[in-house]
Amino acid sequence: MTFSIVARSADGDSWGVAVASKFLAVGSAVPAAVAGVGAVATQAWANVAYKGLALAHLDEGATASIAVQRLIEEDDGRDHRQVGIVDVEGGAATYTGSACLEWAGGLTGDGFAVQGNILAGSEVIEAMRDAFDASDPEAPLARRLLAALAAGDEAGGDSRGRQSAALLVVKEGAGYGGFDDVAVDLRIDDHEDPIPELERLLGLHEALSPDVADEDQVPDTPELMAELDARARSLGHPHFAAWMGTHNLEAYGGPDWTAKQVIEELRAATPDWTP
Repeated sequence: MTFSIVARSADGDSWGVAVASKFLAVGSAVPAAVAGVGAVATQAWANVAYKGLALAHLDEGATASIAVQRLIEEDDGRDHRQVGIVDVEGGAATYTGSACLEWAGGLTGDGFAVQGNILAGSEVIEAMRDAFDASDPEAPLARRLLAALAAGDEAGGDSRGRQSAALLVVKEGAGYGGFDDVAVDLRIDDHEDPIPELERLLGLHEALSPDVADEDQVPDTPELMAELDARARSLGHPHFAAWMGTHNLEAYGGPDWTAKQVIEELRAATPDWTP
């Protein structure tokens, strides 16, 4: 009742999962990933323990194929399971139990695996494979995963309809404040058209979690910070940091720099300010 893709980025820095289903909050059950380890999607009559088990096998050095084999060997319900795994090196494996409801199956490619059950047909995962292969390898992994998911949906997706979708990407040093490696974790739990809604949220996420280029990182000199604090106070904020937090712009600053675009935005908001 679900279709998904697990993949590693072409540069080997990110791992992720994208999934959609006619099922409430599919993101709570199917995807899991750990930076520097790999990613897994467990579905059909999902054994959610596969997430922790698969990642543990990968962390111990197992390849994706070996991890899948260990999972199904240890599971009496294997005939009802479906799972896709990508490992630290980009090796991929997918498994579909013989009792999964039709249409069900999976495919692997360079750095990814796609799988689904209760689908409109094999064309769903074929479209996902083709879309991922055709995507720009230098594009963010989240965008490539979402493109594959959208292609599967357009090809018929879950034969029962649409309800939820999720996108998870991990990368070392990513996440809020750089503390948890979670680059993207977005979920649409109940929506009549979840994949476009997921794309909308990804756009918002990208706007609030930018990768600020070195040339756009302006050093926080005492003179600049005095100016920005004063401009922020003229708008009713106690200081510049409070103004940034109010507007969810924390990611546009570092330990000793501020993004050029944020400085320009505050200056545009305070055209009458004078030193």
